[in-house]
Amino acid sequence: MATIPFLTLAISIAAVLGILLGEVRYRGIGLGIGGVLFSGIFVGHFAHEWFDLTIRTAEGATAAGEILGYVQEFGLILFVYAIGVQVGPSFFSSLRSMGAKLIGWVLIIILMGCSIALIMHFVGYVKIDAMVGMYSGAITNTPALGAANQMILDMQQVLSAQGIDAKNQGFDQFVVPSAYAMAYPFGVCGILLTMILLRIIFRVDIAKAGQEYQEAKSGGKPAIKTVNVIVTHPDYFGKTLGQLQGIKDESYVISRIKRGNDLIVPHHETVIAEGDILHLVGAEPQLNRAVERMGEKADNVFTTTTRGTNKIVKRIVVTNNSVIGKHIGDLHLEERFDIVASRLFRAGVQFVPTHDMRLQFGDYLNVLGTAENIEAAAKTLGNSDTELHKVAMLPIFIGLILGILLGSIPIPVSGVPAPMKLGVAGGPLVMAILLARFGGTWTGNRIRWYMPAAGLSALREIGITLFLSIVGICAGANGFWYTLTEGPGVQWMLGGIFITFIPLFVVGFLAYKISKINYLVLCGMIAGSMTDPPALAFANGLHSNPEASSLGYATVYPVTMFLRILSPQVMIIIAVLAM
Repeated sequence: MATIPFLTLAISIAAVLGILLGEVRYRGIGLGIGGVLFSGIFVGHFAHEWFDLTIRTAEGATAAGEILGYVQEFGLILFVYAIGVQVGPSFFSSLRSMGAKLIGWVLIIILMGCSIALIMHFVGYVKIDAMVGMYSGAITNTPALGAANQMILDMQQVLSAQGIDAKNQGFDQFVVPSAYAMAYPFGVCGILLTMILLRIIFRVDIAKAGQEYQEAKSGGKPAIKTVNVIVTHPDYFGKTLGQLQGIKDESYVISRIKRGNDLIVPHHETVIAEGDILHLVGAEPQLNRAVERMGEKADNVFTTTTRGTNKIVKRIVVTNNSVIGKHIGDLHLEERFDIVASRLFRAGVQFVPTHDMRLQFGDYLNVLGTAENIEAAAKTLGNSDTELHKVAMLPIFIGLILGILLGSIPIPVSGVPAPMKLGVAGGPLVMAILLARFGGTWTGNRIRWYMPAAGLSALREIGITLFLSIVGICAGANGFWYTLTEGPGVQWMLGGIFITFIPLFVVGFLAYKISKINYLVLCGMIAGSMTDPPALAFANGLHSNPEASSLGYATVYPVTMFLRILSPQVMIIIAVLAM
């Protein structure tokens, strides 16, 4: 069988088996997308035994290994880019509110993991090459593996040139990836186990955690409520709506007025009459004050519906590039179209629309008016389902180009032979975050960096499935089972479990208990502390909206990636100096 069809078949079989395995749940807990990793090991092992699939020889990677390596990295790039686009709009506000706290806990995780690995080396449990390979696998960080392997190779060449047996000193470049492969699968399990145990110990209600995140995301503002008030206070008879304090400071919106049997679209010039029933939309404290001042609350009146009138309530989605970035007040929707906007929905959060609020692509405005007037306003705002759900290819590939270039920039570190880099994972992630947040401004809103939820989901899932299946296939084909049963695989595996589990569980417990970090954000932080896409995919699957876990991941990822790449090299230096 030709190489390309055979490898494609192997990847597909691993993906199918892994997805099915991930759907197996016990009491609501399962491997999720992480099942693809283990099915990949199974497929890789038998592909090697039955069809002689070879990934690497003493001379280097085979043709099949190079192909799989490319597809693996490309899948990872797609995954992290989709994550960046998703969290970009909320990333910087999140960084200001909780970034320092999350990064502080991650630093503790990294220091604990490095300390445990070094202790294992100093007590004679593993040599230097196995230590950094085991460490890289335990933290599930492929760029760290690359940096560690390169430095081990450099040391091996220097010592060999001096006539020293480098392998006996613990500098064997082939030991590093073997130890990595042993520790990696159970490194993933350790991350998932930590999330599961924390959920059990603290009896976390996932739905409640998601709700708490959404409330925190709205900046601590109270939820948007509605109330009907009958105007009975004489001080308000004859006043215009524009004279009301709540309208002046835009703390609430009057979305409709019932006068007798008529339903009126309110405007600033509308005069209030005795007995008018106003339908108010806003935060509960402001609404309660308005009711106390104007009259009394009215329940079960038809101001909450438009039945029997020529008025309708409809949501209009903003898709017109010409209005994106403009203030709502600059569009003069009320005056031009005789409609009133009562709510703005953005990324699942409700806001009272104010005149100085800038519109973003994908915003929904809840409006009331006649069908004709709403239709006219909709043409101005766009309201195109086609545009909303269309995935633009140009921004994706521009973002990938810029992300790869960013990840390729060397960051020299004094005393370290090889420069640090964000790599193919860190560069696209950081660039996607920047473009999702500032891309519209940088390009004058001519390029749409927004991606619909379906497109994001497809890009994210295809990317992580490719990445995990190939990591598993390569591990299985590289003698995973032989090293596990007859070599030092068990020893490396157990060491990796300690490196993975102890820092994560201790910090996760303390962060939730002391810092009161939202559980979903905490799971994202834990996955980000290991720069682990499978763990992030698992965390994303905990709640219907994966934004909270993705945001926790992206908040700590750039700093973590840099330190994870640097840490094995620093560990080698410490171990060499102590020899």
